Amino acid sequence: MSIILDHVSHVYEQGTAMEYAALKDISLVLPDGQFIGLIGHTGSGKSTLVQHLNGLLAPTGGNIYYNGADIHEKDYNKKELRSKVGLVFQYPEHQLFEIDVFSDVCFGPKNLGLDKKETELRAYAALKQVGLGDEYFYQSPFDLSGGQKRRVAIAGVLAMKPEVLILDEPTAGLDPKGRDEILDQIARLREETGITVILVSHSMEDVAKYVDRIIVMNRGQAIFDDVPREVFRHYKELEAIGLAAPQVTYIVRELRERGLPVDTDITTIEEAKRAILKAVGDREAGK
Repeated sequence: MSIILDHVSHVYEQGTAMEYAALKDISLVLPDGQFIGLIGHTGSGKSTLVQHLNGLLAPTGGNIYYNGADIHEKDYNKKELRSKVGLVFQYPEHQLFEIDVFSDVCFGPKNLGLDKKETELRAYAALKQVGLGDEYFYQSPFDLSGGQKRRVAIAGVLAMKPEVLILDEPTAGLDPKGRDEILDQIARLREETGITVILVSHSMEDVAKYVDRIIVMNRGQAIFDDVPREVFRHYKELEAIGLAAPQVTYIVRELRERGLPVDTDITTIEEAKRAILKAVGDREAGK
């Protein structure tokens, strides 16, 4: 099944002098199992959009369906929805509050009414899924590094066994090593479980490397929605709204202009490496 947004709009402070349209007539289908990148400059509507997916915000126009049901119908179970569509906020300290890491991760499944054994088994499995060692389980989450806090926040959502995992800027403020570790863990989790992942990010390199599909937001509208290669062909339009293609895309375009026959639609370093080595090898072989 899938999440469907049907002509969804959202207006903040409606009817006041501060009225602001954050989403404007958005229609999207988010099918099971995709790894989706959601990009856009600050204020483009990304965070507002993802907070609609598990009912934290209600649209001022349009409808949202999860597995065929309108999530804003009167008798719809929002608590169950939020166990299935998990959202990890940009700042993990907003989701951490228990005395130690293990208790924090236990909170979600315990709140679902699961017994102590099942709750603890889920918490343990989730912490292992995000690569956090046993030595951290009984530390205060507030004594952890930024990257470790992110892992705990993600584990807290994974312990509820969601079908959809939404990550709002999960690598903000992390160094490159910490960023890669977290995203590699998420990519492996998605491959192993088939979970749908929605990654909100400012990093073009991250979305190019990991996602199957990119949705570009601008002024409350989805202006591009395609595979990374197709989206980044519009790098001039992206630049006009404060975004860009990955740096490697500009490098291969420059190499092409200088006579090296490489594909200009390359979006990742690995693709560029293979293409450059092949082009240089062909040149040396006289092809």
